[in-house]
Order: sequence, then C-alpha cells, then structure tokens
Amino acid sequence: MTAPARAAVEATVWQVVGSILPAVPREQIRGDKHPRELGADSVDRVEIVMTLLDQLRIDRPLSDFNDLRDLDHLVTVLLASERN
Repeated sequence: MTAPARAAVEATVWQVVGSILPAVPREQIRGDKHPRELGADSVDRVEIVMTLLDQLRIDRPLSDFNDLRDLDHLVTVLLASERN
C-alpha cells in the first residue's frame, strides 16, 4: 500500500466521519479512535461504512466491518478491499 493511497483513504474516512458526526471537533477524529468513542451510535456507524463504500466504489458486505478496532483498522480494510 502506498502512502499517498493510504492518505487519500484516511482523508475520505475523516471527512465522512466528520460529516456524519458534525458535533465532533476535527482534531478528535483520529486513527486510534473507534467511531463509538466519537459518539457514533449503531445507525451512525452503518451510515459511515455505507457512505465510504459508496464514495470509494467498494463492493463489500457490511458484515465485514463488524469487528473494527478503530479508524486506522477501517482504513486498512478499505484499502485491502480496493485491491480485490
């Protein structure tokens, strides 16, 4: 995985999380945070993943995102999906 590719996916994840959770200050949206820690309920978390899948044009079942550790892990899963 190239650094620019990862940076682009990270930027997309941070933007989507920020748009779905507008009350969360941007500096609190970090890779080591789980969306739940940022105040995302289950509906918000599904919306985050669905929006990312749509924006990144990835076809992957939502169930693949049930065991995410944090936003960095989400980025890793999305990057792996882009290559498949």
